[in-house]
Amino acid sequence: MEKGVMKFIHTGDIHWGMCPDADKPWGRERAQAIKDTFRLIIDRAREMEADCLFICGDLFHRQPLMRDLKEVNYLFSTIPSVRVVIIAGNHDRIRDNSALLSFTWSPNVTWIMEDSLTSVYFEDINTEVYGFSYHTTEIKEPLLENIQVPLSSRIQILMAHGGDAAHLPINFNSLELSPFSYVALGHIHKPRVVAESKMAFCGSPEPLDLTETGHHGFFAGEINPATKKVTHLAFIPVSQIQYISLTVNVSKDTTNMELASRLEREIINRGEKNIYRFRIKGMRDPDIEFDLSHLASRYRICEIVDDSEPQYDFSALFSEHPSDMIGFFIQTLQKENMSPVEKKALYYGVNALLHTTDERS
Repeated sequence: MEKGVMKFIHTGDIHWGMCPDADKPWGRERAQAIKDTFRLIIDRAREMEADCLFICGDLFHRQPLMRDLKEVNYLFSTIPSVRVVIIAGNHDRIRDNSALLSFTWSPNVTWIMEDSLTSVYFEDINTEVYGFSYHTTEIKEPLLENIQVPLSSRIQILMAHGGDAAHLPINFNSLELSPFSYVALGHIHKPRVVAESKMAFCGSPEPLDLTETGHHGFFAGEINPATKKVTHLAFIPVSQIQYISLTVNVSKDTTNMELASRLEREIINRGEKNIYRFRIKGMRDPDIEFDLSHLASRYRICEIVDDSEPQYDFSALFSEHPSDMIGFFIQTLQKENMSPVEKKALYYGVNALLHTTDERS
């Protein structure tokens, strides 16, 4: 570590109290993983001797109960030398009756409660942190547009929660030109560096649903006190699992057993603790039906979407059934440039009619 640098951790969107995949067998484990991963971030702050821990909104998934505040505050009390700065996001916004307003935090914790830009100054590390909290579910005004802060010899940090049309629209180009040493952003759950060594979305430390694929963690950075510039910024993966979405292609030769074996190998190779979503595509044998329920009971599979299509020879079928319901159905529905919905209607209809004919014969 460079001597004298200001070391920080940038996180947010913890969503303490959320239970992802609540309807799945692993739902309770996912709820605990959110808390365990946050504790790991606290441990990292201690290990790296961070000066500051920035939590950029949605520490809590909903209005916290007193027991939630006490649990989180205990964790903060275990890192007394780390200055913890928090803003509220749209999920844990400040309400008139919020327990946040009367709660006594550990001395190292500063919660910026105001709904307009304000700052807290830490003289011993010459660092001023700006931010504001949500008091409503949405902020549609670009409150950071043309933001004015005094020119200063201090390290200046901006914390904000937003980045979409309904939650604090942000002009990233103007913020990149602002005098802040670092802009710590929350709300978008996918980690992303917006401007190199200047501005980033931390993402959620744990993925919270099957759309949140890829690595999740937090940012650790260092700022030179002389230049007021970020000299080091690294993304640290910390999540306990990943949501993984995979597309699997099949052909008319693919059997149910073969497909199940392929999916099982993917799961074993990528990690059985991860949570999977499979999409099946391609043309399959009309006599084959894919039933993968035994895999779903054995592994963490959130969803299996079967978009495969039976490979019917409609010309041959029409020749075999020119004057019955099957031939009439094909003649009525088949056309050029069919939409996916129209194709499914044709495939499923023909399949049902063929099975009905088989049962009657």
